[in-house]
Amino acid sequence: MEFEQKINEEMKAAMKSGDKLRLETIRSLRAGILSFKTSGADHEMNEDDVQKILLSEAKKRKDAIEMYKQGGRTDLSDKESAELKIIEEFLPKQMSDDEIREFVNKLVAEIGAEGPQQMGKVMGPAMKQLRGKADGNAVQAIVKEILSK
Repeated sequence: MEFEQKINEEMKAAMKSGDKLRLETIRSLRAGILSFKTSGADHEMNEDDVQKILLSEAKKRKDAIEMYKQGGRTDLSDKESAELKIIEEFLPKQMSDDEIREFVNKLVAEIGAEGPQQMGKVMGPAMKQLRGKADGNAVQAIVKEILSK
C-alpha cells in the first residue's frame, strides 16, 4: 500500500500546483494500480507488481516517443518524454551500459555460454535479475555483443 499512498500524495500535490502534465501522468499510474486491484490477484500489491506497473507505463511512453519521432511529431514526442521522466522518478536507478556489461560478462562465465546460439540461456537469467534495473533492449544488445566475440 505504500506505493499507492505515495501516488495519491503526488496526485494531490500536482493538483494543488496546477501541473497538468504531472497530474495526467500520475493518474495513469493510479489507473494501473486500480487495474491490478480489480484483476482478481489473490495477493496484496508487492514490489514486483509495482515494478510491472511502472515498467509497463514507461514502455508505453518509449514506444509512443519512437512512433511520434518517426511521424515527425516532435511536439507529441516531447510530451511523452516529459511523462517518461515523471514515471522514471518512481523507478529504481537504471544501470549504465558498463554496469550491464560487467554483469553479463560474469553471467556468461557462470553459465559457460559460448556463441550467439546460446543467447536464450543468458537472457532468461539476466532479465530475471535485472528487471526494473536495466532496459531489456540494452541488455539484449550487450548479450548479443558479448556472445558474438
